[in-house]
Amino acid sequence: MTHRADAIDRPPPRETWRDWLRDFWWFGLKEAWASLFGGLMLAAILGTGFWWPDWMPLYRYDFLFLYAVAIQVTLLATGLESPREAAVIGIFHVVATAMELFKTHVGSWAYPEPAVFRIAGVPLFTGFMYSAVGSYIARAWRVMDLRFTGYPPAWQTGVLAAAVYVNFFTHHYTVDLRWPLVIASVVIFRRCWVHYRPVRTDRRMPQPVANLLVALFIWFAENIGTFAEVWVYPNQTDGWRPVKLDKLVAWYLLMILSGFLVTLVHKPKAAGDASPRT
Repeated sequence: MTHRADAIDRPPPRETWRDWLRDFWWFGLKEAWASLFGGLMLAAILGTGFWWPDWMPLYRYDFLFLYAVAIQVTLLATGLESPREAAVIGIFHVVATAMELFKTHVGSWAYPEPAVFRIAGVPLFTGFMYSAVGSYIARAWRVMDLRFTGYPPAWQTGVLAAAVYVNFFTHHYTVDLRWPLVIASVVIFRRCWVHYRPVRTDRRMPQPVANLLVALFIWFAENIGTFAEVWVYPNQTDGWRPVKLDKLVAWYLLMILSGFLVTLVHKPKAAGDASPRT
């Protein structure tokens, strides 16, 4: 009986560098698995950028659209994505397509190739590029067993997300509020920590840091997309050059909007409500 009590009171063993390395490895694998939709889309974008001959029966943009639809159907049919996660993708597609129609109209970027499946100047596959972000967040919620402490009230995140979305449109005509919105996001999420589990050990990071890291990876993906000339910015019409770093701010704000949209179908789980350890 004494030995059992001693075992209970004994502090857990101190982590070693091997424990951190193991968790880092599994963190990378699970992040890649959560990014399945985006990874498959990015592979097709890059692949067709290197090789898409004129004799193909489909325009490149139309192939990317049908390819994205096929991915979505396959993920649902195989159970790799749940109907709830597909609902997130649907929400993203509608919100993103509306923004794409506006942004291409005002000349923020352009899609230079022809397509049959398009609305105005926007090929329909573009909505899936944003949906891939929603898919990643929704899948990471499950794969990484995301939980939160200090998550702000829904009305605060809703107002902030609405302001972010509106500013994507209005900054073309009036003052740009992106930096005040970044500051507001840090204030609102200042006490929020996201808890995740690479393998068995629970770890955490500040929510604003998590958003910034995802925004950085999206920026890298955007450079790949523009390198493959799927879309071009005005400063890339005479040749490719890296996407400006200030786009990180836009992607960070998109993560605020994305996080709110995901909470419409995934209620944030408190850190004490962890799933059973496996």
